[in-house]
Amino acid sequence: MLKSGILNPALNSLLSRIRHTNTLVIADRGFPFWPEIETIDISLVDDIPKVLDVVRAIRANFTAARVFMAEEFLAANGDDVRLEFEQALAGVPLVFEPHVQFKKRVPQAVGLIRTGDTVQYANLIVESG
Repeated sequence: MLKSGILNPALNSLLSRIRHTNTLVIADRGFPFWPEIETIDISLVDDIPKVLDVVRAIRANFTAARVFMAEEFLAANGDDVRLEFEQALAGVPLVFEPHVQFKKRVPQAVGLIRTGDTVQYANLIVESG
């Protein structure tokens, strides 16, 4: 029986199948469903869990080479929210691009983790290192 780390068996399975340069989407509660990729929905209620809760939980055993976000995130959120994301992703290059371009990357992901996050444009595409 697992006693630490990711306890959710579906998340463990998904994370173990992501290889070098593969991508993983970590999304907010309003992110659209993509039938072509595996989705694990761990949303419970508003803001539980948050995108950054998932990021912090996987960082110990997941090597991220870079993270993609919609550039609209910068305009939609204040300095405090932007700083929280920067700190959680410290050491990982962050690439901002138009939301339309961001969404074009989604179908190539190995999987998607949907959270209950309500932060606007909090969605991440994490590229494995």
